[in-house]
Amino acid sequence: MAKILIVDDAKFMRLTLTNILKKANHEIVGEAENGKEAIQLFNELNPDLVTMDITMPEMSGLEAMKIIRKDSPSAKIVMCSAMGQQKMVVEAIEAGAKDFIVKPFDEIRVLDAVTRVLN
Repeated sequence: MAKILIVDDAKFMRLTLTNILKKANHEIVGEAENGKEAIQLFNELNPDLVTMDITMPEMSGLEAMKIIRKDSPSAKIVMCSAMGQQKMVVEAIEAGAKDFIVKPFDEIRVLDAVTRVLN
């Protein structure tokens, strides 16, 4: 069981991920709506894994991930993106994302990515 922080500006997306991850016995320790909140909660909660949306208001997931990884190089972050954001996904992987999942979320793909990154 892992402690997971979910970051997405859409409540529905956070809820969808929460349901998928709870079914697999993971614990959702927090939710953030933007990159700034993500950094703050990451530092407070020290989760085992973060699912991070790329496109968010105030601060993008990409920026937030770079800041988190600067302070915590071992942070495990899985990026979430909508279809057609391949360029951003490549950038995210180069910046240190461990994997990525595409919206709309496929339960099996989400759990595969999370399991792979945690192990």
